[in-house]
Amino acid sequence: MEARDPELKKELDATLQARNELGADYDSALIESFLEKVEQRLDSTVDRRVRRRLAEKQMVAARGSAPSAVPVEGFGERFGFGLVSLVLAVPLTAIAVVNAGFGGLVVCWIGIVAVNAVHASRGLPWLPRRRTESDWED
Repeated sequence: MEARDPELKKELDATLQARNELGADYDSALIESFLEKVEQRLDSTVDRRVRRRLAEKQMVAARGSAPSAVPVEGFGERFGFGLVSLVLAVPLTAIAVVNAGFGGLVVCWIGIVAVNAVHASRGLPWLPRRRTESDWED
């Protein structure tokens, strides 16, 4: 097994060595000490990532271009979604008609049309932009 962080592996080895020398009486103190080192490592990693993302956002803002919030989708994705939607519509329609009659048919197709309308509306410029994960990090 290869260690991801050789420094933490050394710290763990040192902690285990100290436990062997000191005995089980010092377990909680040794564990707390090691966990503090892990927490410090995590904090520094998170800080570094946050600084990097902030710098990336500042560079994008300085360039005057906004990153695309909605990925560009091609004809294949839209066609595939429509095709899958129609294929699934057949058994859904049959189930709706058998269980609820004409009312079930209407409700079923309203749902199918709504799902397709929402999918088709993605990427339309006049609609409000959806929040992405990076929008929540501020």
